[in-house]
Amino acid sequence: MRRALALVVGTLLLWTAAPARASGERQGPEHHRPGQVRLNQIQVLGTHNSYHVHGGPSLFSLLRNFSPALADSLDYGQLPLDQQLAGQGIRQFELDVFTDPFGGLYADPAGPRIVAQSGLPPDLPPNDPNGVLRRPGLKVLHVQDIDFRSTCLTFRICLRTIKRWSDENPSHLPLMILVELKSDAIPDPGFGFVVPRPFEAADVDEVDKEIRSVFSERELITPDDVRGRNDTLEQAVLTRGWPRLAEARGKVLFTMDNEGREKDLYLAGHPSLRGRVLFTSSRPGAPEAGFVKLNDPLSDGALIRDLAARGYIIRTRADADTVQARTGDTTMRDAALASGAQFVSTDYPVPNPAFGTGYFVALPGGGTARCNPVSAPPSCQGTRLERLHR
Repeated sequence: MRRALALVVGTLLLWTAAPARASGERQGPEHHRPGQVRLNQIQVLGTHNSYHVHGGPSLFSLLRNFSPALADSLDYGQLPLDQQLAGQGIRQFELDVFTDPFGGLYADPAGPRIVAQSGLPPDLPPNDPNGVLRRPGLKVLHVQDIDFRSTCLTFRICLRTIKRWSDENPSHLPLMILVELKSDAIPDPGFGFVVPRPFEAADVDEVDKEIRSVFSERELITPDDVRGRNDTLEQAVLTRGWPRLAEARGKVLFTMDNEGREKDLYLAGHPSLRGRVLFTSSRPGAPEAGFVKLNDPLSDGALIRDLAARGYIIRTRADADTVQARTGDTTMRDAALASGAQFVSTDYPVPNPAFGTGYFVALPGGGTARCNPVSAPPSCQGTRLERLHR
């Protein structure tokens, strides 16, 4: 309910922002020159909860008995990040991050204990052969104790996986990594569920530190890079524009999913995101605006199209909670692709055969990227956007 309310309020604020240009209007004349295609003028696919591994069968069956709707929403899994990059053409990831400055907070999830008490066969234990969950650092998982399996257990491991692939493919299109800072507690029926630590100022600083421990400044696209000499990030985005692809190849930009307390902490002392790594999801009119998260292309399609035409970068979703994959309904998917959002996220870059609907998401015409249907200049050549060196 809190997320739904936040989305409604955020959408109303966006609609009441400064007057938009006419839908479909492109930025300045330089965007029409050959070879000048920019980061915000293409469209690529991403994955939702990109690290997520389907829960063990015994724990999953218990969740289904408790709440079929909850179990259905968790009934998906993703390949390791490098395999998504290499084999599925994914160019945007979402990572859920929990702070764990002393280590061990998520090393002993309650799920296996619940299974043991139920008398069901044990699931595979959490795969942590090197004990990284017991060490300090940011951890990556979906829901503590009940949906905790991940292809990369820590933020650094996830980032290093992406970095290795990037180093091997230095001409790749810029990658976007959406980071959600998580600290929600869940009701505990007496199994000793972990209560996550809330993010504080030092914890949000740690997010930047861990990113910079893996990627050098020349490998990142940061708010400072985009702002340049402009007073605000938004001013730069709407006038100077995002980097050209020729300048952005082989690089990574990070964005923040949160729009509440964590975002406020991240902005404190960093007006217009000066010195920060992540772009925050911010409404037009804010000095740090440039990236906007709008996950519902059905209700927000016109807004997404308008913001894309004005120069903002948008992430939206093609599906949610396995609903579209189970029914085969492509309405949300088609709206997302047509909206002009640069990053379209899905749980299904390939079909799930268990559902039998054949639902999946691909860019029209195939490939890892296409010219953005709203913001691309006439000179954009979709078949030549990405040229990987293997």
